[in-house]
Amino acid sequence: MGGMALNDMPWWRWRSNVRSALHMLSDPVFQQECWLAGREEYGDVTDAVYRLVEDTWLDNWSAEKYVGTIFRDASEASLVDVAVLRVLRIMHEVGPDAPVSAYLEHQGWPEAVRAAREAHVALAAGDGEDPDSPPKTLEVLRILTRSA
Repeated sequence: MGGMALNDMPWWRWRSNVRSALHMLSDPVFQQECWLAGREEYGDVTDAVYRLVEDTWLDNWSAEKYVGTIFRDASEASLVDVAVLRVLRIMHEVGPDAPVSAYLEHQGWPEAVRAAREAHVALAAGDGEDPDSPPKTLEVLRILTRSA
């Protein structure tokens, strides 16, 4: 992801996927302009949640398990745990196949976005990147995680 120090974390590909998901989940303007607009190059909410938990199983256990491999410290892990719990709670309530609008209109969505933003900012800072840069497309993410 741009200037991310990919090689300094043992499981940097997983970190890249988690960061990508948190980035998209934390940006309400992106959600309006890309997800609601149906821009396929970014996937949708379900895709972002899948990237957040697919390899990590953060839907089954704490991010603390990955301190030193995916997350730099307990602070990053704690912020990721909060974001995962908030987002998964909404996904379970609205369903994984719900339209994007169902997520964005859910009463808990602003809190999920805030938690994702806190985690995203912490991980971006840990990697020396600007948290306010636009999210990468899924194709760019695939290219970045294939090379190193």
